[in-house]
Amino acid sequence: MSDRRESPFPPQFVWGVATSAYQIEGAVDADGRGESIWDRFCATPGAVRNGESGEIACDFYRRYPEDVELMRELGLDAFRFSIAWPRVLPEGRGRVNEAGLDFYDRLVDAVLEAGIEPWATLYHWDLPQTLEDAGGWPERATAEAFAEYVEAVAARLGDRVTWWITHNEPRVMSWLGYGDGTFAPGRASSADALAAAHHLLLSHGLATAVIRRDVPGAKVGIALDLTNAVPATDLHADAVAARAADGRANRLFLDPLFRGEYPDDLPEPFEGRTDDGDLRTIAAPLDFLGVNYYHRQVVRAPGEVELAVSPQGFFDLLTRLHDDYAPPAIVVTENGTFFGDAVGHDGHVRDPEREAYLADHVAAAGRALEAGVPVTGYFVWSLLDNFEWNVGYWKRFGLVYVDFPTLRRTPKGSFYWYRDFIARRHRAGAAPRTSAGRP
Repeated sequence: MSDRRESPFPPQFVWGVATSAYQIEGAVDADGRGESIWDRFCATPGAVRNGESGEIACDFYRRYPEDVELMRELGLDAFRFSIAWPRVLPEGRGRVNEAGLDFYDRLVDAVLEAGIEPWATLYHWDLPQTLEDAGGWPERATAEAFAEYVEAVAARLGDRVTWWITHNEPRVMSWLGYGDGTFAPGRASSADALAAAHHLLLSHGLATAVIRRDVPGAKVGIALDLTNAVPATDLHADAVAARAADGRANRLFLDPLFRGEYPDDLPEPFEGRTDDGDLRTIAAPLDFLGVNYYHRQVVRAPGEVELAVSPQGFFDLLTRLHDDYAPPAIVVTENGTFFGDAVGHDGHVRDPEREAYLADHVAAAGRALEAGVPVTGYFVWSLLDNFEWNVGYWKRFGLVYVDFPTLRRTPKGSFYWYRDFIARRHRAGAAPRTSAGRP
């Protein structure tokens, strides 16, 4: 990438990588951790490719010092990780497992010692199974339990963690977990999916209030998986189908967060989910909107969707968010792609396609910044190859290759591309950072 294309990014722009607990930690039975819905789902025959699970994953729980050294080599400003609710409250609420919090204490300290800012995601789909047994996210009590969990985490980590993401991709949790059952907990009901979506959003608002109360100076946001839903042709039917896809994927979450209302054109009924008090809680002001972007949707009536890699779609999405919702800041909390990476005979892992994907999407973010969109950070998904939910270990997204039988880490070509890119940006910066992510 040329210097001209890199130039839009100011010195305070945050460069990072993202991970999630169940996908990398392993150690599912260690130190009092409780069962999660993904533990149960992975044990269900046929639910996950090859019967795989996150039981070991990357063993980050034990090997995190090695991985923090890789982060240090990358020269990161920030590391986005998630906290496993079942490690903190094994029964979902009530008893706090101090040993679970001790792990995140050690991780945060190690990341800070490396000069990297920790960004904590409070929920990345690993609901305690006990709460699912009591009804899960379709029940209001789960949102209330989430606020209790957040209170415990903030009390332990709030003296060192400034940046907080309440939820990762509530669309996936609601529609894939409760709507079509392809993700944990494996339930298939549109009514449950809509109820789950509402309570996920409500729990975001409740958690935001807890963090602002208990963590002075905290920066709070939410990470949504957003996409451009474009019609496949000029036919009116395709335009209608694309609008419906946009409603379910994007506006169902953006409208209540930024407008305090749900879209009025959703095809499913939403009775009982529009209490004004709930909507006011959901619409609590954000410090930033997290955007997870991978591809755009090309939609053909009545609802056929084709996914397409599109840096231009990324630019269009960022400008649309700025024009339609005006978040105070936008952080790209995930962006990346998967390939069938392999270690070559010389011991190297070459992935030029990933390098090109990242370069093109970083350039699109830069163009959006030049167009006036307040993009303030960019996180690659992911640091490590990891457990990728219902497809197991088949899809490799990492900057670092993980040989799962031995857990040996091998940085890929894209790792060195990103390292050198960040180094150039830091050299070009006009002002040094006093702490990663803070000018």
